[in-house]
Amino acid sequence: MAEYSVEYLKRLQDSVTQFESAFNAWMATQVEKESLAYSGLMPTVWTKEEADPAAVKRLELDVARTSGLAGRAVSVTGAYIYVAGHPPLDPITNWFIMSEPRALISPRDVRMTAANVKGRLESMVIDAEFEDEDAAPTFSPARLHKVVWSNAAEQWTAHHYRIAVREAAEGLTLFWREKLGRKDVDGRKFWQQTLSPGEPKSGQPKLAWPGDAADMSVKSMQNGLCPLATSLKELAEGLTSTVRNATTHTTSELSEQEAMERLAAYSYLARLLDECDVRLAEDDAQVNQV
Repeated sequence: MAEYSVEYLKRLQDSVTQFESAFNAWMATQVEKESLAYSGLMPTVWTKEEADPAAVKRLELDVARTSGLAGRAVSVTGAYIYVAGHPPLDPITNWFIMSEPRALISPRDVRMTAANVKGRLESMVIDAEFEDEDAAPTFSPARLHKVVWSNAAEQWTAHHYRIAVREAAEGLTLFWREKLGRKDVDGRKFWQQTLSPGEPKSGQPKLAWPGDAADMSVKSMQNGLCPLATSLKELAEGLTSTVRNATTHTTSELSEQEAMERLAAYSYLARLLDECDVRLAEDDAQVNQV
């Protein structure tokens, strides 16, 4: 697997391009010492006499800012330069030492390094894209059902995976209890009453899988199996028993993978519930119409 993502490498490429642009603008205000005349005792650049000091300062700050953005590029690519008696140098980060006595780098070093870094990053992008083609797909919990993720997000981002799953499970139940006005019952009993077959009672709405119960479209794929409405009730009850209760009444932590699988199960349940019709008892329906 690639050490750096394609997106990250491309951001580094963009940051080096920004640095090059800012550096070249600043260099337009500088005198560049000829490499053949470079004695190692003097700066390799100095400000032109006719340059506006305020403009030079502004351009210097722009180079400093963009060098900060591109600061990781040399370490990621390994494009250091080497001067005898000194540790490896990063010309992009240390561009400013060109103006100091005994400058160890020249404008040519900066330009060559920037070009080298961009080429190496381009090669790394190609390699990373090639590896991504064969890589296993990645999954983000943020793409799960919004009710599930909104309840899990705070604890998930703090790496409290068991609590995140518990909050998601309880949050989905609470969402439907409030939507159906069922503050009188909770947990497994709520799903039993809400998803069980039969007619709704006063104060006890039901969620019904849409369609005619005799129609094959609301049943499982094989003859003789329970209708999907019955299976949905069993799914909700099963998740309450095996996930919600387990994460509520135990303190055993879950791994990220274990938690993701449980959140995914609740996300699937949430999407199925979204497809259900809300059925009200006749007297409740009349009250709502009024």
